[in-house]
Amino acid sequence: MKLSRAEYKEIVRCTEKLKPTRQCMNTLRQRFPNHSQSTLLSIFSLEYQKRTKRTISRHHAPDVIESHYQRYLSESKARPSDPVLLELANEVDVSPALMARILLDRFLQGQEGAVPSKSVLNSMLREPTLIPDPALANHVYQCTINDCCYGPLVDCIKHAIGQEHEVLLRDKLNERNLSFLDENQLRAKGYDKTPDIILEVPIAVEGHIVNWIESKASFGDDYSHRTYLNEQFWSYWNRFGPGLVIYWHGFIGELDCHRDRGILLKDCFPTDIVTLGQGGDSHH
Repeated sequence: MKLSRAEYKEIVRCTEKLKPTRQCMNTLRQRFPNHSQSTLLSIFSLEYQKRTKRTISRHHAPDVIESHYQRYLSESKARPSDPVLLELANEVDVSPALMARILLDRFLQGQEGAVPSKSVLNSMLREPTLIPDPALANHVYQCTINDCCYGPLVDCIKHAIGQEHEVLLRDKLNERNLSFLDENQLRAKGYDKTPDIILEVPIAVEGHIVNWIESKASFGDDYSHRTYLNEQFWSYWNRFGPGLVIYWHGFIGELDCHRDRGILLKDCFPTDIVTLGQGGDSHH
């Protein structure tokens, strides 16, 4: 879904007060019924990550961690069946999954007298039954499943959605009999930084030549698009010539301003395709 900058800003304004919970996603959906759920969730995730980057350091201060931890202990004693860790995270405006990580880290330090390794922390967050305290395990689990921006569950879902869209892209190319090399084939040939797809025969999309296609299962906002341009797209352009980026969850329309320089943005697989093959052009 292509949004104007004004529409995008209106959605962003609505996300400013929201927490990363399922309930907040419902609020956003009701407020913008004409926008797809994936576009709204993607915009919200990007905005929430920016907010977290600005504020998370204060929650890593040792005195703040101690205060949160002691509060968690007393609340969970007083109300053993309530989701106290999730409530605490929402109250102090921290991602529930990050709060769970911080307090699990503190709990393990108290038990073992040493800072736990990242791999131990990660495996316990992925599999809370490994946490030696059953109550804390339950609270960590509640935080993980109620967080729609951070945590092992979200990482898993994002990875799966990314893979799904890459498969969708390959299927669409195969349907049109367009021959291509995918990322794995390109890596095997010794390329390091590669787009998802390199077309063996270039195509024209809406009058623009396309040699490569990159699939992004996210929304293209200013910050992420600028980062991708600098770290990926321009280097693909230097090496492989002009290409196409598909932001499956939409993008800010005004960012599609590099068409003449050879980077085209779309929010779906293009319908207007001309194959620049041998023996004349053909429409697909």
